[in-house]
Amino acid sequence: MMLLTIRRARQKSRTLKNIHLLYLFYSTNTPPIATTKAIPAYPFVSSNVLSTSRIDELHPKDVVLSFNEWFMSRKNPGFDRIFEILRTQDDITADIAMSRFNLRLSEMLVLDVLNYEKNKDVLSCLKFFDWAGRQPGFHHTRATFNAIFKILSKAKLMSLMVEFLDKYMKQRYFHKARFYNTLVIGYAVAGKPELALQLFGRMRFQGVDLDAFAYNVLLNALLEDGFYDGFEMVLKQIKFRGFEDAITHAIFVKSLCQQTELDRAEEYLRGLLRIGGVGLSGIVVANLVDALCKNKEFTRAASLVQDFRESGLVPMEQAYSVWIKDLTQAGELSEAVEFLKGKNLVDGYVPDVFRYNSLVCRLLRENRLEEVYDLLMDMKEQDIIPDDVTMNVTLCFFCKVGMADVALELYDSRAEFGLSVSSMTYNYLINTLLGDASVDEAYLVLKNAIQQGYFPGRRTFSIIADALCREGKLDRVKELVLASLDRNRMPSDSMYNKFISALCRANRVEDGYLVHGELSRLDKVTSRSAYFDLISGFNKSSRGDIAARLLIGMQEKGHSPDRRLYRAVICCLCQMEDPEKLFYSLLEVQLSRHEPSCFVYNYFIDGAGHAGKPEMARDVYEIMTRNGITPNLQSDILMLQSYLKAGKIADALNYFRDLSNRRNLGRKLWNTMIVGLCKANKPDNAWNMFWEMRSTHLRPRMECYEELVKLLCARRDYYKAICLVEDLMQVGRRVSSVIGNVLLLHSLQTQRVFSAWMHSRDLRNTKDQSLALGNLIKTFSGGSNLDSDISQIEELIRQCFPLDIYTCNLLLRKLSISEMDLACNYFERLCKKGYEPNRWTYDILVHGFIKYGRPSEARRWMDEMFSKGFDLTEATKAFV
Repeated sequence: MMLLTIRRARQKSRTLKNIHLLYLFYSTNTPPIATTKAIPAYPFVSSNVLSTSRIDELHPKDVVLSFNEWFMSRKNPGFDRIFEILRTQDDITADIAMSRFNLRLSEMLVLDVLNYEKNKDVLSCLKFFDWAGRQPGFHHTRATFNAIFKILSKAKLMSLMVEFLDKYMKQRYFHKARFYNTLVIGYAVAGKPELALQLFGRMRFQGVDLDAFAYNVLLNALLEDGFYDGFEMVLKQIKFRGFEDAITHAIFVKSLCQQTELDRAEEYLRGLLRIGGVGLSGIVVANLVDALCKNKEFTRAASLVQDFRESGLVPMEQAYSVWIKDLTQAGELSEAVEFLKGKNLVDGYVPDVFRYNSLVCRLLRENRLEEVYDLLMDMKEQDIIPDDVTMNVTLCFFCKVGMADVALELYDSRAEFGLSVSSMTYNYLINTLLGDASVDEAYLVLKNAIQQGYFPGRRTFSIIADALCREGKLDRVKELVLASLDRNRMPSDSMYNKFISALCRANRVEDGYLVHGELSRLDKVTSRSAYFDLISGFNKSSRGDIAARLLIGMQEKGHSPDRRLYRAVICCLCQMEDPEKLFYSLLEVQLSRHEPSCFVYNYFIDGAGHAGKPEMARDVYEIMTRNGITPNLQSDILMLQSYLKAGKIADALNYFRDLSNRRNLGRKLWNTMIVGLCKANKPDNAWNMFWEMRSTHLRPRMECYEELVKLLCARRDYYKAICLVEDLMQVGRRVSSVIGNVLLLHSLQTQRVFSAWMHSRDLRNTKDQSLALGNLIKTFSGGSNLDSDISQIEELIRQCFPLDIYTCNLLLRKLSISEMDLACNYFERLCKKGYEPNRWTYDILVHGFIKYGRPSEARRWMDEMFSKGFDLTEATKAFV
């Protein structure tokens, strides 16, 4: 066969130690890629895949095909049909359908059928066993009884097994000795050794006895349940009747191991070896090896394995299997793998599928993916029939190496080879698909997992729900939540809250409210952020009544709303019908929930002011006073802002004068009044109030200067604006970027700013540092070119105020007036300095190129604007 190597696969971050699964393979004439360890890839690829003389690449579909062929080797269509009948039809119909098969029942056939579905469909196995026992000409044997007993015992269906034995006692299929033998074996395997002993006593009373096999089964059951007195009695009976054989020796050694008499057990075992191996078996050696390993005596166990192997008197398969198992459980994986390879080459030893699976699972858990791959290949080459565990491990392996597409296709084909997917595989597959941004596929896998009765852990569930929420696929999240609740599985609180927030962001606030109600019903607490999203959503939909109800509810759950939330709810209430009733009802509830203080009243004054209801704000202010609460400074500021926001300038001025009679007016009240008048577009009132404040020797905040300068410049009253800037510098404060940018913007538009600066020059001391600002205004005034180097202009700006992107845009606009190439160079310079261009930056360039008749370059800048996600409205208008 051609040499196959794997090299190319999508490298995933979760793949450790740089393990690469390969897709490439080469013909025998092509040397393999040099690796630390050559991995023979896909040695079981079907002949039709390898028929081409030279194939450069093996596609995922070829990988899927080859693994499908291996997995399908376990299928038996005839047995599938039998179990389908047993699963889907009642007893009478099933009997009729089964008789049509004309099966020639034999011990081997019954054992094969029972073994086919022993780990999946125990009840159907029992139905088949019952049906076979009622067929003419066939009688169950000790082997078939033992098989069904093991199946029921392994499935932990002890009550069903005891019920079966009780039913069997009434049917009496066989003569008395076989009947009692079967019952004793059944109760012993079912974990009822006391009943088995009672039946044994009844047998002896009636003059019948157990056979050698039944004696040994009973002896082992007594040992397993710790009935040591009964164990010694039955052991004596076995020896007395001459039934002592290799199984008896194995059970006796097992009893010594359970009592940690390991030295005695080894001496007993070596004594059997010295007399020629009479009574020795693989299982008796395996029992002692297992006990030594559990006692951490691995060196001694290894020596025992070697000695008995060299004797050649004992088949060692069971001892090898136990040795590999114990090495694996102890985490000695490298030793287990090397031992397996060595015994495979020297002794031809091939572990069973269970032993392979356990080793592969541990290697997979530790991300030793090359060794996992090697073992999977060995299993195929040794014609090991894969079971469910093998197939699940294979799917997990492909997930770990990043081949999610292969894993998904194998998963989709699971029905063809009867794969029962484990919860571990579901978790691997879902998380791998999410890592590949295949959210839809991950959702379908999770949905199928839930339908099949598997429910991945909360973390996996939350990860996929988060991904679906981010993509706005909220109906799918809703389906998953409902499916989990139907199965009494509770998603995490954080997932619920994220779902609520996602619904609110998608304008599905009513659905979010229903999920919130479900949380409350389950005695879960909606998070503070989810409450905020719900309240915001109902505010946007003009349902202030529900928003107010949620505001109250979140406080009952221990969450504290902030002023902005109160403000939003109150503004929404004030836009509804009968706003006064809703407003005062909410106020009453809030006052009843809090100790008397200013902060609740202040929230309502603030909310009413922002809603344009100063009269309601003043009413709350008066209620506070009547209730014996003295308004604080914040109360007065909020009341003052309420008048100003509503444009009630006279009321604001009167209130301000009234305050001056009641308290000492500090900077905050003055600043509030000046800024409020500016925002109300009252420059004269603001100007007068500013200088009145200055007459008290108080210094206004920078915001007062900024707002008043902006307003005055907007009114083209540049002389007053310059006077304010002069006052700012005279008190020793630097011009802010806002003020500097406003002056430069207007200087670009008109020379009146420079004229105002020149007119105010006589008012300044010649040593005044404002000369630099005057020179800057002069440079920008009148649309003249920038004769100086641009870096010198930037330095001049920095002497006056901090330079920001707004300032850079002004410089760019100034350059674009005369030379677009210089403007483009400056743009590149800005980017290199770390400034982030905004929409205005690009607009300047687009307008500039259109002005100079260079539409192709203008279009290029528009394309870049679009790639950055900026609004193209203004640029498009200019282009058109």
